[in-house]
Amino acid sequence: MNRFETLATPLALFHDGQCPLCRKEIAWLRRHPRSRLIHFIDIRDDDFCAEAWGQRFDDMLGKLHLRDATGRWFIGMDATRALYATLGHRRWVQLSSVPGLRGLLDIGYLGFARLRPWLTGTQRKR
Repeated sequence: MNRFETLATPLALFHDGQCPLCRKEIAWLRRHPRSRLIHFIDIRDDDFCAEAWGQRFDDMLGKLHLRDATGRWFIGMDATRALYATLGHRRWVQLSSVPGLRGLLDIGYLGFARLRPWLTGTQRKR
């Protein structure tokens, strides 16, 4: 058993609504049969305040953030793993958690997260 198997729902998924790649994934997630377990929050919304969530906007813009109903935060690849575990994609979560592969995926995510604003043309702040 891993820490992703007991997430309290609903989950709050914080995403960049100005990022074309992010919008595409969010659209897919909204169509998922278990999407009712996720509350989608666009961090680029004018009413969004990262500080109200105890976070910094730049940090949230730089990496995927997910929070479960108990207040536990999952950031980066851990957010992806937690999200996909909740959606029922346990094999993917198990595979991405294998020692060695886990580290490679985490590093790959960090590299992508750094390049994402430039790849998608969303490097400007709100």
